[in-house]
Amino acid sequence: MLIPQNLVRSSYPRADLPLQIRPAEFRDLAELADLLADSFHRRQGWWRWLFPLLRAGIYEDLRTRLQSQRDRCLCLVALTAPTAATGRVQHPELIGTIEIAARSNLPWRLNQHHYPYISNLAVRTDYRRRGVALQLLSACEEVARHWDSSALYLHVLADNCAARQLYDRAGFVPSGRSGGGSRPSWQRSTRLLLQKPLG
Repeated sequence: MLIPQNLVRSSYPRADLPLQIRPAEFRDLAELADLLADSFHRRQGWWRWLFPLLRAGIYEDLRTRLQSQRDRCLCLVALTAPTAATGRVQHPELIGTIEIAARSNLPWRLNQHHYPYISNLAVRTDYRRRGVALQLLSACEEVARHWDSSALYLHVLADNCAARQLYDRAGFVPSGRSGGGSRPSWQRSTRLLLQKPLG
């Protein structure tokens, strides 16, 4: 797996909350599946009956991706770091995740090349708005630079104002193209393709 040697460390720039960010491991699967299911699916109405099935599907998908260990595909997790102030050693809690993978299907490019694409950014509800997502995005920037990439890409739903503000603060800008093909019929909002040039 192509990751920078200094990726695993205890804090990142703009660290409002000290974290450890590292590649996901098999021992993280249950917590990761819970986090992603809670972040992207509702437990209301009839969805609550489907939720265990959705979570199981997420778990199996993650397990398969971790087993495949492709060179340019990485799932990162953010864990709480022990604080020196308390002096107590606490079990780190998994509070966030993000994935970065090299993709090669930008539809408007004739000369196909791989580009780093971010997906599945999720932060536990009680840790949101504390800099966790920015630290995960910063870690992905390091990975993309290590892959000799000049920009990072991601999609965001046009009506997801909170996510759009986050990506704006992180330096992402509209790419000028919607990208990603047509959206599923159940998805009410259009997806915007954003990019962040890496200097």
